[in-house]
Amino acid sequence: MSDTKTWIERRCGRIRLNRPNVLNALSEPMCEALDAALIAWAEDDAVDLVVIDAEGPRAFCAGGDIAELYHAGKSGDFGHGRHFWRMEYRMNLRIARYAKPVVSLMHGFTMGGGVGVGCHARHRIVGESSQLAMPECAIGLVPDVGGSYLLARAPGRLGAYLAATGARMGPGDAIYAGFADYFVPESDWPALTAALVAEGISALVRFTQPAPDADLPDLQTQVDTLFGAESCPDVVTALRADDSDFAQSTLEIIERASPLATCAALEIQNRLRAAPDLSQALELEYRYTHSAQESGDFQEGVRATVIDKDRSPNWLHKSIEAVPAAEVTAMLAPLGSQAWTVEDDV
Repeated sequence: MSDTKTWIERRCGRIRLNRPNVLNALSEPMCEALDAALIAWAEDDAVDLVVIDAEGPRAFCAGGDIAELYHAGKSGDFGHGRHFWRMEYRMNLRIARYAKPVVSLMHGFTMGGGVGVGCHARHRIVGESSQLAMPECAIGLVPDVGGSYLLARAPGRLGAYLAATGARMGPGDAIYAGFADYFVPESDWPALTAALVAEGISALVRFTQPAPDADLPDLQTQVDTLFGAESCPDVVTALRADDSDFAQSTLEIIERASPLATCAALEIQNRLRAAPDLSQALELEYRYTHSAQESGDFQEGVRATVIDKDRSPNWLHKSIEAVPAAEVTAMLAPLGSQAWTVEDDV
């Protein structure tokens, strides 16, 4: 059975991620199938809207298939990862720019690659079980799939905090941070989907309910203060100087992640914060992912987290203060002849 189901139901294009045994981890064939369906329906007058959901109770999509990328990289094949990320980012941009309404139903774990599929849709729905996050720094990567764009648009310095920590957002927080639009109780999702199929996008308004309470608004002032500096070492200094439980728990999380990736993630936020742009964000992300396996901490992060699961990564640098600014600049430098111009790829 296909890992991505695509079909047309009345005037609705349906896409369902169908790999529940691995939390719908996004593989290259899944990206290809999803993108192909969007391309086919773009000019199809029989399709008025698209609904994306996922099979299984635990996850919409917990991220990309990083184990597959790890094994290719371990054999010295870095081209596989570069091809995957280019293709994935092209699909993310297509969802965001799609002329017809796209509705995403994001239950359970929606992280990394799942954010790229669900959070660029025009109508983003969360329910009680939804847990959204961009935890890439913990595996030696930066928030990608356009996640850096969403983070840069979050209130205040919340994007820097979420990028550095990978903190999970429940439904209320996801809406507050700009990763989702509507809360619909998950018991209503079958009826909502049936109504969208029968009536079109106008049916959505009948099902939405007030968002649940969020935690992030109460943390906003503290986050803005602690993450106010643009320099990653300065952020760490501010966290160390604050003896609050929030500051100390945040520091502990950051110090476990890849120092290089964390510094790069915050630098990307600095570059995007003035005028967030999705294509610019994807292009910046690709500069990092292009080199992440060969020159960064990605391989070691995946080994420690997913392959050996020893949770003891041997990062390239022992601390954020030990990361040379020039190395961050190099990881985010233009790629010349190997650059990917996203505008040409969609």
